[in-house]
Amino acid sequence: MSASLLEVFLDHAHRAPERPLLTFEQERFTYGQFATHVTAFARGLKQRGLQPGERVALFLENSARFAIAYLGVQAAGGVVVLVNTAYRQVELAHILSDAEVCGCVTGAAGAAELVPLRAQLPSLQWLITVERPTTALPESLTEVPFDTLLAEGTSATAPLVMPRPEELAVLGYTSGTTGRSKGAMLLHRNLRANVRAVTEAWRWTESDRLLLTLPLFHTHGLMVGLHGTLFTGASVDLRRRFNAAESLTALRDDASLTMFFGVPTMYSRLLEEARASRVKPRALRLWVSGSAPLSPQLFADIEAELGARILERYGMTETIMNTTNPYEGERRPGTVGFAYPGQESRVVDVRTRQPLPRGETGEIEVRGPHVFAGYWRRQDATAESFDADGWFRTGDLGDVDADGYLRITGRARELIISGGFNVYPREVEEVLAMHPGVAEVAVLGLPDADLGEQVVAVVVPHPGATPPESQSLVDWCKDRLASFKKPRQVIFTDALPRNALGKVQKHLLRAALVPPGTR
Repeated sequence: MSASLLEVFLDHAHRAPERPLLTFEQERFTYGQFATHVTAFARGLKQRGLQPGERVALFLENSARFAIAYLGVQAAGGVVVLVNTAYRQVELAHILSDAEVCGCVTGAAGAAELVPLRAQLPSLQWLITVERPTTALPESLTEVPFDTLLAEGTSATAPLVMPRPEELAVLGYTSGTTGRSKGAMLLHRNLRANVRAVTEAWRWTESDRLLLTLPLFHTHGLMVGLHGTLFTGASVDLRRRFNAAESLTALRDDASLTMFFGVPTMYSRLLEEARASRVKPRALRLWVSGSAPLSPQLFADIEAELGARILERYGMTETIMNTTNPYEGERRPGTVGFAYPGQESRVVDVRTRQPLPRGETGEIEVRGPHVFAGYWRRQDATAESFDADGWFRTGDLGDVDADGYLRITGRARELIISGGFNVYPREVEEVLAMHPGVAEVAVLGLPDADLGEQVVAVVVPHPGATPPESQSLVDWCKDRLASFKKPRQVIFTDALPRNALGKVQKHLLRAALVPPGTR
């Protein structure tokens, strides 16, 4: 059995070199062609002096070159450091210095962000550029054009040694929705174990073709979308970024597409575009949502208007994918289903750490071969995140219903204790999201002298409806929730702060709403 995803991909390329793998804009690659580029990139890195275990950052948009570099770094024995393209100098300085990267694959915009950080990144030796930088690089930083490295590697003869299962493959930095990000160490065996479980659960085969518009710097796009394609010998239509109109047109016109993966905000945009343009997608084998909660209302609207019954799953940087609604069987709105094959999940009391019976809310823990090896150079954070039996504390709150479906109710840090009662933000958010005047909503707890914390709803009004009044939203909740759960304040805004994958950054909302010194 192949020890790594990389080996599985190269085996596909050896057995079926003419099989289509990837399209990106005007580029078309078969498995054989892609493998040639990957091995050339790897040999070019080795000829340039990359040592086993050294870190190389990928700081660029979706492209075929991203995927080539990702596999090529691993084939050369290096470790990939994934960097969100929305990050700027503060985030970049933290991640690249923390990982002590020796190189970075980037474009002109990325190079412009990195040049001012040169003094803060003493380990950074070279940039592999996919386009000519518009900013002059310091003499201490070597530029290597991507195509030059490929050409060097094509003529090189350095042997490539396949990675061992226990070796580090990827440093994935947490999204930073609650603070400064940490590097999650994912081993080659983690990547292989999880992609095998996901593809088995979703019946992914070489006949599938995925429309992939999610960013490759993120778990959902890379370790589900691209990994699943490579593992099964399937193919992918990769896009630079998500565009609702272009995606909807492709989903209508391209009969070869069988799958689409997205986040809730993408599904909202698809629905809005379909309503405006009257373009409807063809029937696909599989629609998947994750990375942020999918409201039952959006689930129902997508099914009613687009004919797509979304499969919602649950994952995170540290563990890739944890649970999934069933491929065959009921896909239950508001839940994330069951553990993948070969993996475990449970809900425990946040104080005693003992497993809870079904129906009771606690912290979700997971265990299995998909779970990361710990946080990069953060032994304290690693020790706090695992128990003696190997259960990883996700920091997410949830419960399991009578049929065994897992439901996520929020983050442990987001639990609101108001007047001694526990309030789970997602429960209130789902009720408010059903109001016809609400487009988006985030619920959080703010300090209150009497209650300890008060429930506050931050609402984006629906552009196509009459803006609701604060009291009407409070009354809406009063009729549907216990009185202690209804918002004490409703604040209207034009948009919610989100990260690149659509997760609401509640720490930014809280910082904007709570005066300094009272947090």
